[in-house]
Amino acid sequence: MANSDVSLYLDPNIRDWVLFPITLVMILVGVLRHYVMTLLKSPPKKQPRNAIREQRALVRAQILRATAVNSPLPSRYYKSISHQLSDAFEAGAYLKEGGKGDAQNPSAPPNPLSDPAAMDGMMAGMKTQMVMMVPQMVIMGWVNFFFQGFVAIKLPFPLTLGFKSMLQRGIDTPDMDVRWVSSLSWYFLNFFGLNGLYRLILGGDNAADGSRDMMASPFANAGAMGGGQPQDFGKLFKAERDNLEFAEGSHAWVGQDVENRVLRRYGKLAAL
Repeated sequence: MANSDVSLYLDPNIRDWVLFPITLVMILVGVLRHYVMTLLKSPPKKQPRNAIREQRALVRAQILRATAVNSPLPSRYYKSISHQLSDAFEAGAYLKEGGKGDAQNPSAPPNPLSDPAAMDGMMAGMKTQMVMMVPQMVIMGWVNFFFQGFVAIKLPFPLTLGFKSMLQRGIDTPDMDVRWVSSLSWYFLNFFGLNGLYRLILGGDNAADGSRDMMASPFANAGAMGGGQPQDFGKLFKAERDNLEFAEGSHAWVGQDVENRVLRRYGKLAAL
């Protein structure tokens, strides 16, 4: 049975030449990684004007329909805008290809290997993975080579024996108290625990968190950059045109009979 009452006394030089160097190097590497990722980040590409118009027309119809119950527009203005959008959707005026024939025959999804936007997304993901993995592998090899077998620190709170394998990597000593932390385990604790310090130094939207990008796929940005199945705005416009027709029946102007409501509410107060 493990004896946790064995007393250990650490040399102060371990604090100065093992504990502090590992923590300081990991902080500096995280900050450097943030600025390298900032330099490698490519600016967002501008969308064509007709594609933006296609998206904004759909959003405009959705906002108009969502505010039909308590609409700030009188009935005749609301119906005028609704009919204008419905006619434009039916004629395909907002489609970036133009015409109803293109809306009924949407183009095939682009090949990710031939689409420049998808290739840029995959390259950005691979660069992110490389900037994260290479420094961490170098630091881990450095810690494992120069500080292997060191006991770095003792945690000030009690822990169960289930944490022993996590906190004492590289040290096979069954009689040691579970609160003692090896140098290799201190590296992993810093790797997953410095995110709060990075947010304090670099802000919430920083690229210094290596554990976050370690879980991500290098091809995750390919779909966001334009790969995958494109939206069929012809079908979306057709469905939105039907929704606008249904929303006209529930339209209610928020300013209807407002003067009588104001008098009924504040007239009694004035009388008092």
